[in-house]
Amino acid sequence: MSRENPLTSRVIVNRLWAQFFGTGLVKTIEDFGLQSEAPSHPELLDWLAVEFMESGWDVQHIVRLITSSRAYQRGSVATRLQLEQDPENRMLARGPRRRLQAEFIRDNALAISGLLSRRVGGPSVFPYQPSGLWEELAGGASQGPYRASSGADLYRRSLYTFRKRTVPHPTMATFDAPGFDVCTVKRSTTNTPLQSLALLNDTTYVEAARALGERMMKHGGPRTGVPARLVYGFRLATGRSPSARERARLEGMFARFLAEFRSGASNAAELLEIGERAPDADLPKDELAAYATVGQLLLNLDETITVE
Repeated sequence: MSRENPLTSRVIVNRLWAQFFGTGLVKTIEDFGLQSEAPSHPELLDWLAVEFMESGWDVQHIVRLITSSRAYQRGSVATRLQLEQDPENRMLARGPRRRLQAEFIRDNALAISGLLSRRVGGPSVFPYQPSGLWEELAGGASQGPYRASSGADLYRRSLYTFRKRTVPHPTMATFDAPGFDVCTVKRSTTNTPLQSLALLNDTTYVEAARALGERMMKHGGPRTGVPARLVYGFRLATGRSPSARERARLEGMFARFLAEFRSGASNAAELLEIGERAPDADLPKDELAAYATVGQLLLNLDETITVE
């Protein structure tokens, strides 16, 4: 930690940079040795390292510096010339675009739905998990069956999820969360159909979609009708207002889903029973189920799970 060779400070600020940009100033964030890649912006790396030390090793200060920088706040849309000359955006001509990490995807869905518990500290919690998985993989560990938490503990941030080395949480593993048997500095990022299936079928996300449907009905403009509610839900999920074409698609899907639930082609009660949280009994079931189904689509959008 010597100022004459601030390796620790360089490594930390480089990893923080990678958290927000997807790639560190030194691309090989797990390797700062002689065989590592040279930094793309060596003076910036040195300045951040010195700033980190002089701030008293204040992580929040560095995070604030990075996220308030012009480089981070640029749009992620790239021209053809930029993609040809700098496909990995090493020169920072555009803002970062990357998929959220597994834990953030879950926390983001809970926050959008309004379910996220913001309690800080406390013991680990046990979110939803497929039945039998714990017993199959941890058989003989004398820990008994897996019992999901209840109440607000079900909706705590993923930071508090109980970690067992031999039984990683299956949905988080689907989104490339590493195992707990070795230290992992740099995560892989994949794009598979299983991820979309998890967002559409996992109890956590179905329940979050139901809560998002209730939020649209209660707070999205009850007097102004369906269009305003759908716009409200879209803005919660993506942080922007939908285009005219997107609004038309949302309204068309909602009308189709509502017709299916009212005709009995789809079972509204079955959908609304998923998860521990009971639906609002004052809201019409068929209408709530239609909004919940739209909520599932909104939580499954690439834009919802991507920073750009």
